[in-house]
Amino acid sequence: MTDYSIHACHLYGNLLNTYGDIGNLLILEYFAKKIGVSFTYEVISLDEAFEQTAYDFVLFGGGQDFEQSIVSKDIQSKKESLTNYIHNNGVFLGICGGFQLLGDYYIGANGEKISGISAIDYHTDSQKNHRFIGDIKIYNKEFDETYVGFENHNGLTYLGKGIQPLGIVQEGFGNNGEDQTEGVHFKNTFGSYFHGPILPRNVHLAKRLLKIMLEKKYQEDFSSVLELK
Repeated sequence: MTDYSIHACHLYGNLLNTYGDIGNLLILEYFAKKIGVSFTYEVISLDEAFEQTAYDFVLFGGGQDFEQSIVSKDIQSKKESLTNYIHNNGVFLGICGGFQLLGDYYIGANGEKISGISAIDYHTDSQKNHRFIGDIKIYNKEFDETYVGFENHNGLTYLGKGIQPLGIVQEGFGNNGEDQTEGVHFKNTFGSYFHGPILPRNVHLAKRLLKIMLEKKYQEDFSSVLELK
């Protein structure tokens, strides 16, 4: 399969990699190479344009409040191209702050309302003097898969009407500790609060994302190659 390739974007990867989110790219690269697919990636950061047709996958990780506040301002210049990428079925993984910034807004540590890009209908409020911390397990009915991870977030994310979560919480808190939702799944965009990072701990999800990328790009069935149903 040497003629197959995936080129990914690590969005603000030099600023938002506090929790080792780059591990999500490394596991995708590992499985791609196992099946003979070339996998490359580059960082797109401050004052750089996001070319929506240049990438087969985008990773948008999380970070500290200071870095996220800088990113929240810069990302407005990329809002249109990122939204188009998402709505045109581009494959995207947003983690924690990256997940929050795809929505309408989130409330920062000092109570300030920080604008997202409104690519997907949800918003994130904040808790006072409390965080959701600990192991978490969720179930994704669409794929009939269970995902495990570790959550550590102050945010309370509420999905808009008709927006599907990544999974239903079986253990832990999830988006808001109220409605049993965790993360988001919209078109080919996946968002989550899972650190760890998520894909090395859930290799079936890593293979699924790689399958979606390859089938979108090449219009072929990669199920048997990646051993997925």
